Amino acid sequence: MRISIFPLSGAVLYPELQLPLHIFEPRYRAMVSDALARDRRIGMIQPHRQEDGAPLFNIGCLGKIGEVEALPDGRYNIILEGEARFRVLRELEVTTPFRQVEAELLEETDEVLAPVERALFERESRRFAQAQGYSIDWEAVTRLDDVSLINGVAQIAPFDPAAKQALLEAGSVPERCELLVQLMQFFGRRDGEDDRVTLQ
Repeated sequence: MRISIFPLSGAVLYPELQLPLHIFEPRYRAMVSDALARDRRIGMIQPHRQEDGAPLFNIGCLGKIGEVEALPDGRYNIILEGEARFRVLRELEVTTPFRQVEAELLEETDEVLAPVERALFERESRRFAQAQGYSIDWEAVTRLDDVSLINGVAQIAPFDPAAKQALLEAGSVPERCELLVQLMQFFGRRDGEDDRVTLQ
Protein backbone atom coordinates (compact mmCIF):
# COMPACT_ATOMS: atom_id res chain seq x y z
CA MET A 1 0.00 0.00 0.00
CA ARG A 2 1.03 3.62 -0.54
CA ILE A 3 1.58 5.62 2.66
CA SER A 4 2.29 9.34 3.07
CA ILE A 5 4.88 9.56 5.82
CA PHE A 6 5.80 11.96 8.58
CA PRO A 7 9.49 11.30 9.41
CA LEU A 8 9.96 12.60 12.96
CA SER A 9 12.87 11.59 15.15
CA GLY A 10 11.87 10.51 18.66
CA ALA A 11 8.13 10.31 17.84
CA VAL A 12 6.85 6.74 17.79
CA LEU A 13 3.25 5.60 17.43
CA TYR A 14 1.84 2.18 18.35
CA PRO A 15 -1.34 0.41 17.26
CA GLU A 16 -4.35 1.31 19.44
CA LEU A 17 -2.53 4.27 21.01
CA GLN A 18 -2.82 7.99 20.27
CA LEU A 19 -0.21 10.62 19.41
CA PRO A 20 -1.01 14.35 19.53
CA LEU A 21 0.79 16.35 16.83
CA HIS A 22 1.12 20.05 16.02
CA ILE A 23 1.54 20.39 12.24
CA PHE A 24 3.17 23.65 11.17
CA GLU A 25 5.62 22.99 8.31
CA PRO A 26 4.01 23.72 4.91
CA ARG A 27 4.83 20.27 3.48
CA TYR A 28 3.21 18.47 6.41
CA ARG A 29 0.24 20.83 6.39
CA ALA A 30 -0.16 19.73 2.76
CA MET A 31 0.16 16.10 3.84
CA VAL A 32 -2.58 16.46 6.47
CA SER A 33 -4.85 18.29 3.99
CA ASP A 34 -4.30 15.50 1.47
CA ALA A 35 -4.98 12.79 4.07
CA LEU A 36 -8.18 14.51 5.23
CA ALA A 37 -9.41 14.57 1.63
CA ARG A 38 -8.68 10.84 1.19
CA ASP A 39 -8.61 8.22 3.95
CA ARG A 40 -7.26 10.31 6.89
CA ARG A 41 -4.19 8.05 7.17
CA ILE A 42 -0.52 8.96 7.48
CA GLY A 43 2.49 6.97 8.60
CA MET A 44 4.79 7.90 11.47
CA ILE A 45 8.36 6.78 10.94
CA GLN A 46 11.76 7.76 12.27
CA PRO A 47 14.60 8.99 10.03
CA HIS A 48 18.15 7.82 10.69
CA ARG A 49 19.28 11.45 10.96
CA GLN A 50 17.55 14.75 11.62
CA GLU A 51 17.94 16.21 8.15
CA ASP A 52 15.80 16.53 5.02
CA GLY A 53 15.72 13.41 2.91
CA ALA A 54 17.53 11.28 5.49
CA PRO A 55 17.16 7.51 5.08
CA LEU A 56 14.23 6.01 6.96
CA PHE A 57 14.09 3.13 9.39
CA ASN A 58 12.27 0.12 7.96
CA ILE A 59 9.44 -0.04 10.50
CA GLY A 60 6.84 2.65 11.24
CA CYS A 61 3.21 2.83 12.31
CA LEU A 62 0.18 3.78 10.24
CA GLY A 63 -2.17 6.18 11.97
CA LYS A 64 -5.62 7.55 11.27
CA ILE A 65 -6.35 11.21 11.97
CA GLY A 66 -9.04 11.32 14.64
CA GLU A 67 -9.56 14.70 16.23
CA VAL A 68 -8.41 17.62 14.11
CA GLU A 69 -8.26 21.36 14.79
CA ALA A 70 -7.60 23.49 11.71
CA LEU A 71 -6.08 26.80 12.79
CA PRO A 72 -6.72 30.04 10.86
CA ASP A 73 -3.10 30.31 9.68
CA GLY A 74 -3.11 26.85 8.10
CA ARG A 75 -1.56 24.90 10.96
CA TYR A 76 -3.23 21.82 12.42
CA ASN A 77 -3.51 20.18 15.80
CA ILE A 78 -4.35 16.52 15.29
CA ILE A 79 -4.68 13.32 17.27
CA LEU A 80 -3.24 10.40 15.34
CA GLU A 81 -4.70 7.01 16.28
CA GLY A 82 -2.37 4.07 15.70
CA GLU A 83 -3.70 1.29 13.49
CA ALA A 84 -0.88 -1.05 12.44
CA ARG A 85 2.88 -1.21 12.19
CA PHE A 86 4.26 -1.28 8.64
CA ARG A 87 7.47 -2.26 6.88
CA VAL A 88 8.80 0.02 4.14
CA LEU A 89 9.33 -1.81 0.87
CA ARG A 90 10.61 1.20 -1.08
CA GLU A 91 10.35 4.96 -1.18
CA LEU A 92 8.31 6.29 -4.09
CA GLU A 93 9.22 9.00 -6.58
CA VAL A 94 6.57 11.66 -5.98
CA THR A 95 5.70 15.23 -6.94
CA THR A 96 4.12 15.99 -3.55
CA PRO A 97 6.10 18.07 -1.04
CA PHE A 98 5.86 15.19 1.45
CA ARG A 99 7.49 11.78 1.12
CA GLN A 100 5.57 8.59 0.31
CA VAL A 101 6.48 4.93 0.55
CA GLU A 102 5.19 1.59 -0.60
CA ALA A 103 4.75 -0.52 2.51
CA GLU A 104 3.24 -3.72 3.86
CA LEU A 105 1.25 -3.84 7.08
CA LEU A 106 2.54 -6.13 9.83
CA GLU A 107 0.25 -8.44 11.76
CA GLU A 108 0.44 -8.11 15.53
CA THR A 109 0.75 -11.25 17.63
CA ASP A 110 -1.78 -11.79 20.40
CA GLU A 111 0.82 -12.99 22.92
CA VAL A 112 0.39 -11.81 26.48
CA LEU A 113 2.88 -11.66 29.33
CA ALA A 114 3.46 -14.47 31.76
CA PRO A 115 2.65 -13.41 35.36
CA VAL A 116 6.36 -13.37 36.22
CA GLU A 117 7.11 -11.11 33.23
CA ARG A 118 4.34 -8.71 34.22
CA ALA A 119 5.55 -8.63 37.84
CA LEU A 120 9.15 -7.95 36.77
CA PHE A 121 8.02 -5.18 34.43
CA GLU A 122 5.92 -3.45 37.09
CA ARG A 123 8.78 -3.69 39.61
CA GLU A 124 11.30 -2.18 37.19
CA SER A 125 8.77 0.50 36.20
CA ARG A 126 8.45 1.58 39.84
CA ARG A 127 12.24 1.76 40.24
CA PHE A 128 12.62 3.70 37.00
CA ALA A 129 9.82 6.15 37.84
CA GLN A 130 11.31 6.76 41.27
CA ALA A 131 14.79 7.36 39.82
CA GLN A 132 13.35 9.80 37.25
CA GLY A 133 11.12 11.58 39.77
CA TYR A 134 7.88 10.64 38.02
CA SER A 135 4.55 10.52 39.82
CA ILE A 136 2.53 7.50 38.65
CA ASP A 137 -0.96 6.25 39.50
CA TRP A 138 0.12 2.66 40.09
CA GLU A 139 -3.40 1.48 40.85
CA ALA A 140 -4.43 2.56 37.35
CA VAL A 141 -1.34 0.87 35.90
CA THR A 142 -2.24 -2.49 37.41
CA ARG A 143 -5.65 -2.34 35.69
CA LEU A 144 -4.16 -1.97 32.19
CA ASP A 145 -4.01 -4.99 29.90
CA ASP A 146 -0.55 -6.15 28.82
CA VAL A 147 -0.66 -4.59 25.34
CA SER A 148 -1.83 -1.16 26.53
CA LEU A 149 0.72 -1.17 29.36
CA ILE A 150 3.79 -2.23 27.38
CA ASN A 151 3.06 -0.21 24.24
CA GLY A 152 1.99 2.81 26.28
CA VAL A 153 5.24 2.86 28.25
CA ALA A 154 7.27 2.24 25.09
CA GLN A 155 5.63 5.21 23.36
CA ILE A 156 6.12 7.77 26.15
CA ALA A 157 9.34 6.60 27.83
CA PRO A 158 12.19 9.16 27.69
CA PHE A 159 14.59 6.98 25.70
CA ASP A 160 16.72 8.03 22.74
CA PRO A 161 15.42 7.57 19.17
CA ALA A 162 17.45 4.38 18.58
CA ALA A 163 15.98 2.76 21.69
CA LYS A 164 12.47 3.84 20.72
CA GLN A 165 12.97 2.32 17.27
CA ALA A 166 14.20 -0.96 18.74
CA LEU A 167 11.05 -1.11 20.86
CA LEU A 168 8.82 -0.48 17.85
CA GLU A 169 10.57 -3.21 15.88
CA ALA A 170 10.17 -5.82 18.65
CA GLY A 171 7.94 -8.50 17.15
CA SER A 172 5.76 -9.28 20.17
CA VAL A 173 4.61 -7.81 23.47
CA PRO A 174 6.84 -10.17 25.53
CA GLU A 175 9.88 -9.20 23.42
CA ARG A 176 9.03 -5.51 23.82
CA CYS A 177 8.55 -6.00 27.56
CA GLU A 178 11.96 -7.66 27.92
CA LEU A 179 13.67 -4.85 26.01
CA LEU A 180 11.82 -2.21 28.05
CA VAL A 181 13.08 -3.78 31.28
CA GLN A 182 16.65 -3.70 29.94
CA LEU A 183 16.28 -0.05 28.89
CA MET A 184 14.78 1.01 32.22
CA GLN A 185 17.58 -0.75 34.08
CA PHE A 186 20.16 1.07 31.96
CA PHE A 187 18.63 4.54 31.69
CA GLY A 188 17.40 4.46 35.28
CA ARG A 189 20.84 3.87 36.75
CA ARG A 190 22.10 6.68 38.94
CA ASP A 191 25.10 4.97 40.54
CA GLY A 192 27.80 6.16 38.13
CA GLU A 193 29.02 2.64 37.42
CA ASP A 194 30.19 1.35 34.05
CA ASP A 195 28.28 3.36 31.42
CA ARG A 196 28.84 0.95 28.55
CA VAL A 197 25.75 -0.78 27.29
CA THR A 198 24.63 -2.99 24.48
CA LEU A 199 21.04 -3.26 23.33
CA GLN A 200 21.62 -6.63 21.61
